[in-house]
Amino acid sequence: MSAAIDRINPSALPDAGKIGYSQISIAPPGPLAFVSGQVAWRPDGAATPVSLADQTAIVVDNLQGALDAIHATTDDIVQMRIYMTELTDETQGIAMSEILKFLDGAQPSLTGIGVAALAAPDLQIEVEMVVKVSG
Repeated sequence: MSAAIDRINPSALPDAGKIGYSQISIAPPGPLAFVSGQVAWRPDGAATPVSLADQTAIVVDNLQGALDAIHATTDDIVQMRIYMTELTDETQGIAMSEILKFLDGAQPSLTGIGVAALAAPDLQIEVEMVVKVSG
């Protein structure tokens, strides 16, 4: 594992730690991996599920696969960006439930972004990561 990432929620900003992420992540010097946005596409080409929960589960599997490929853990994630085609309180709750399970207590900086469309019309969520890796 690489050197620890400092995560802070300064009092001048809302305490994001209460809901599972950090306002600021400070990564020590070293290489960073930029993981392309992961969607609900499987390596075997199986059909994309309809439900957001099922799509998010596949996205999380893909994120874990990316971490495994670079010998990193969720503690090494500096930042995540979550893109959703329908960004509402309800859809955020569905997606974040799966993502917080994946993070298992790690609290990277996180941004949620509502978008008009993703790479295919059936996709509802895409997640990209910046990850600190051992040099």
